[in-house]
Amino acid sequence: MNGQWREVATLRFKGERFRDHALDLSAVTELRQFQKMVAETAKALWRAAHPDRKNLPAHFEERTRLCVRRIEDGSATAPLEVFMEAPPQGEFWDPEPVEVNEAIELAYDVFDCLGNDRLLPERFPKELVPEYGEWGRTLGPDEHVEFKPAARIRPASIDATSRSRLATFTEAPHASAFEVIGEVLEADVRQRRFQVWSDSDPKTPVSVVFDESQEGMVTQALKDHRSVRIRVRGRAEISPQGKPMRFTEVSSLELLPAGEAQYDASAPNIADEFARLAAEVPAEVWEQLPADFNEQLDHYLYGTPKK
Repeated sequence: MNGQWREVATLRFKGERFRDHALDLSAVTELRQFQKMVAETAKALWRAAHPDRKNLPAHFEERTRLCVRRIEDGSATAPLEVFMEAPPQGEFWDPEPVEVNEAIELAYDVFDCLGNDRLLPERFPKELVPEYGEWGRTLGPDEHVEFKPAARIRPASIDATSRSRLATFTEAPHASAFEVIGEVLEADVRQRRFQVWSDSDPKTPVSVVFDESQEGMVTQALKDHRSVRIRVRGRAEISPQGKPMRFTEVSSLELLPAGEAQYDASAPNIADEFARLAAEVPAEVWEQLPADFNEQLDHYLYGTPKK
């Protein structure tokens, strides 16, 4: 395969648990969360720079996938690399992982601000605060991770103090039953998750997990995204602003034709709703209405002459 590896950052795990440059297997959680954090940051930055485009570029996920090929001395130091695959002959090739570099630089600025008790960078997407808050969760009180982009000399650090400062920038999200209908434009079969763009909020995708039995439905929704919508029901993490961030549990998935009003058999009958509302009005209030109220509705509501 033509291409080259490019080192984009290093993570240095500090603490007794990582002596003799041994990377405790529980620290894999931190590597996985760092990957997710960088990928979501890259997506947010790209969408902010291209507000008129709905789909991410082809192979965006592959271009933001970080790899660890070795562990170095210095407690446990993990150089993070991306593989830059060469395009077909004749096409322009930028050997720099632009999306990853931008995301990592912003992540560095965030943790540098936290370490120096400054406000978060203005361009940092605040909806990613909960995602960043997950990083460092498994670290003990005497442990921390130094984080340095390849182009930087001084590292930033993540520890209990910086994590607590980050938590002050937002309230914790809460879980709630939720339903969304939207378009599937991204799906990762390996990680078993997809992104759904709600018809009611097409600018903010919601992450959804799925199991093996639902894979066919998800891939069909992706393939036929122009003509098909997917209905997701389950429990989701809701941001303090009231927006769903991700589904943590999925009770059902359902494919629906796009562009058609969907009938919900569980919705109450409108005539029954009117009857229920009418029953809540006291009898003495009904008695105050004029006898010709229905025939002269415009007169009583808008003051027009009686017919």
